[in-house]
Amino acid sequence: MAFDFDPYNILGVSPSADLEQIKNAYRKLARRLHPDTNANNPGAVRQLQDVTAAHEILADSNKRRGYDERMKQISEELRFNIRVTPSRRTVVSVPEQQVIYLLADITSDLRAVERQEQSVARLNLTLVLDHSNSMNGVRLEKVKTAAHQIIDSLNPSDIISVVIFNDRAQVLIPATPVKDKMMLKARITLMDASGGTEIYHGLSTGVEQNRLYASPKLVNHVILLTDGRTFGDEEQSLNLADKAAKDGITISAMGLGNEWNDIFLDELVGKTGGSSMYINSASQVVRFLNDHVRGLVKTFAERMRISIAPEADVILEQVFKLSPHPQPLQLENGELVLGSLPGNRSISVLFQIQLPANLQKGLRSIARLVAEGDILENKHQQYRMAADIEIEVVEFAVNDPPPTMIIDALSKLTLYRLQERAQEALARGDYTEATRRLEHLATRLLEMGENELANQALSEARRVAHTNGLSDKGRMTIKYQTRYLLLGPGQKDVNNDE
Repeated sequence: MAFDFDPYNILGVSPSADLEQIKNAYRKLARRLHPDTNANNPGAVRQLQDVTAAHEILADSNKRRGYDERMKQISEELRFNIRVTPSRRTVVSVPEQQVIYLLADITSDLRAVERQEQSVARLNLTLVLDHSNSMNGVRLEKVKTAAHQIIDSLNPSDIISVVIFNDRAQVLIPATPVKDKMMLKARITLMDASGGTEIYHGLSTGVEQNRLYASPKLVNHVILLTDGRTFGDEEQSLNLADKAAKDGITISAMGLGNEWNDIFLDELVGKTGGSSMYINSASQVVRFLNDHVRGLVKTFAERMRISIAPEADVILEQVFKLSPHPQPLQLENGELVLGSLPGNRSISVLFQIQLPANLQKGLRSIARLVAEGDILENKHQQYRMAADIEIEVVEFAVNDPPPTMIIDALSKLTLYRLQERAQEALARGDYTEATRRLEHLATRLLEMGENELANQALSEARRVAHTNGLSDKGRMTIKYQTRYLLLGPGQKDVNNDE
């Protein structure tokens, strides 16, 4: 019998809990997660299935004994952990709604961290490369160089496929183990530039190639690189991303230059747990692609997701992934798709939660989170871990300062949201408000010592005041650099080289 979760953790009881404690924990969770009180919460429905399965195991003495014995046999298998930190552990009952934040950190097993250098993940990697007319010249040459270096870095047990696209798609390298590197690189050399840009053709062909070897034992990853906008096939591409996510395939995207649609690519990769990146000069293509592939090799767990079940009177307002790749997230069917968990870094997600007015005093639950994913080294790969978040509602304020890590994350996230608000103001024609937001952003960046980015924001504020618009390069730079500030010093992926 294989188990992909810890029933004690799912029910929130100790391994020494007696039958009555197990039944009480189950009844409490079943009431909280039942569809009658969570009709509009798919996350609760998903979690109730696990809670019911955990109860069936632990309430049956034979099944429980079988689980305990099985766990002893596979005690060497690795685990990931989830820790959730609220911005406040105590809140005052007030007659209006109030907001708190939850910081969820998913970390790999310490044993995996210790042997990280000896263990590398096997890749099923697909490169989907734009070779339209706009890529002609140095851009295409840098892409070829990057692809050559990626092939050189892969192991014979890895799988590589390469698809090139313009207004049509061509399989340059069918999915194959990386054995004859000279032959693979020779095929890359044949690339030339022609035609327009239609992403769906390239992406659908790339996902099709990736599916040929897709396996829970591999990191199944598609990297899309484009320098242009696609027209008329966005909806098809987004639907394709949904299907890829269900097949365990992650899509990441790299936009080169300033002509591509960042909003579309953000949504596309967000559906699969991938990341979108801005490369503003051809000279940086090689570094960006190689760094991304090196990161995939360090994967500890793949196809990570979080389901969240807020209490019936609690509202989930916003979610943002802080690391390893800062990215706004969209909740779909009660869960968030997170992509890969590196062995040397955590996945950190910040939830903005709205609490109801007039909370009753005492200890109360506000949400339950379950993280799940495939641990690549394990024989039984699928694993789930739950975390239940409670706060204390009090009558009078107490000294309960937010944790430093949440204050730091919020201060940097505010910068990203300032540029978002500026762009929203521009979209509705409020140029005065857009200018004000950008000037405020510049001031905040100067206070942080981000002088170059502050000057860029101030320059764009002046441009808006005079021309009622942002430059393409300025908009992209401000958006992505404020996003990457969340990674901390030395980890930003964006540069301003030309």
